[in-house]
Amino acid sequence: MDIRKIQMSGGSSYIVSLPKKWITRNKIAKNDPVGLIEQDDGTILITPNTTGEQIQKVWNYEVSAITDQTLFLRSLIGAYFAGYTTMRIWAHGRLPPFASEKIREFTNMAIGQEVVDETETEIVIKDLLNPAEMPLENTISRMSVIVQKMHEDAVRALKSRDLELAHSVISRDNDVDRLHWLIGRQTNLILGDINLARKMSVPLDGIMNYFLVSRIIERVGDHASRIAHNVVKLGECEPPEEILDMIGKVNEESIVIFKSSIKSFFDHDLKEANDIINDSLIFEDKCSGINKLAINYQAHIAISIVSISDSMRRVGDYSADICENVINYVTGKQG
Repeated sequence: MDIRKIQMSGGSSYIVSLPKKWITRNKIAKNDPVGLIEQDDGTILITPNTTGEQIQKVWNYEVSAITDQTLFLRSLIGAYFAGYTTMRIWAHGRLPPFASEKIREFTNMAIGQEVVDETETEIVIKDLLNPAEMPLENTISRMSVIVQKMHEDAVRALKSRDLELAHSVISRDNDVDRLHWLIGRQTNLILGDINLARKMSVPLDGIMNYFLVSRIIERVGDHASRIAHNVVKLGECEPPEEILDMIGKVNEESIVIFKSSIKSFFDHDLKEANDIINDSLIFEDKCSGINKLAINYQAHIAISIVSISDSMRRVGDYSADICENVINYVTGKQG
């Protein structure tokens, strides 16, 4: 830490000198303005960005015929998460054919990413979405609604043997992933730009809580997809009515617990969060009851039923995780 003493100027103003390295690195000249932002913890942030505009970051990536295609796609996703506003993919000669294919796959998965320039040797992707226009609360709410509907439809597909509906649930998992990626990107952007945090009215000590909850919701969506995959595996095999009724009731209860956990997250309700954690422990026993009943049926049916039961149990577990985050965050703010 660089310690500097406060000095007095003119009898009423207090001044402190700034590090020369910081001045040079940010290309600040004499009489240039800087912004001072007071933080909740009493610290003051000094920033050269006085306009409040989003910081522009450019990512360059060279590809060739021997570039690992999977790594290339993962690197695009990593650059998206990191908050780069422009991605420049280039080659010394012609771009290999797979580059365009992977870029198209990426832009279909990531929200706000569009190809704005393309030549034989270069492709430029720009972020066309203003992150401040997508409030984190709205994205979390939308994710939760999608996964609730996915779980409802997955069990409905099981009861009606509707394989088309099951495939629809599986495909919707991509929508949840895209929204989770967006929150991951916004998290990194906010952590690197205090002006964006202020525009979105998100405290820096709360942004990671949004990301953690979005990650949990994404996993709840994965388990809806897992239930749907089991419906497809069962094919025309119809489990006994007794087990289907039990699955339907337990699934309804899992959705109620999940919805309540999301409500406690938005309300910052400690009591409700604690009650939901207790309910999730009782809920586990009901899932175990399905497993005990499943062993009486043929192996291929029993395996799928146990997998479905486990996915519903995990919804209860993940709901408890959301509530633990609520308790940790709210208690920390009260200190």
